[in-house]
Amino acid sequence: MTHPFDDRVVATLEMRDRAEEETGEKKVYMINITSETEEMLKRAQFVRDHSGRYLMIDILTCGFSALQTVREQDFGLVIHAHRAGHAAFTKNPKHGISMRVIAKVARIIGVDQLHVGTVVGKMSETREEVSENCEALKTNMYGLKKVLPVASGGLHPGLVPALMKFFGKDFVIQAGGGIHGHAEGTVSGAKAMRQAVDATMKGVSLKDYSESHKELRVALEIWK
Repeated sequence: MTHPFDDRVVATLEMRDRAEEETGEKKVYMINITSETEEMLKRAQFVRDHSGRYLMIDILTCGFSALQTVREQDFGLVIHAHRAGHAAFTKNPKHGISMRVIAKVARIIGVDQLHVGTVVGKMSETREEVSENCEALKTNMYGLKKVLPVASGGLHPGLVPALMKFFGKDFVIQAGGGIHGHAEGTVSGAKAMRQAVDATMKGVSLKDYSESHKELRVALEIWK
């Protein structure tokens, strides 16, 4: 009897390969391996054995020790660090641990990408806080490699210009509902998000670009 995790990895990576063949582009599946530490190692090895390229880890849920254990196995896989549960440490202004400190610790251990907030969308952090989180991932720190910031939480195509104005071009836009919630389905949602990025890169307003790009036009009607 196979494990649901294993089945999901195999099925999704098959769809990744199909998407790559159809689009001619690299695609990734960020499989969340968060669990008890030994189980995380088994899951990471399974992902590697099946030609996966990414791991997602809830770094505060499993703890820094488990994260370091996975990192030091050197699986050769990108570690996408999710910060689920961070609010228990970061939200009270009178005590706790700021997200900037958590970001630095995660960088020292050796993650490749980390959620830092959005400035826009549904997350409550201020522009200053998100900026501090990004700085923690990119500032010179004893020769450590930089970490790619991830923006997530309530994102949709209409927010792309504001995101790119704040983050620049070197960051990850992690959109869930803002893609799957598209009236014409997930593929159209993904196209709309790509069109929003293309328009912003070209310096064209989303409204103007949407006149010749149906998926973006529908998305802008949904998320006003």
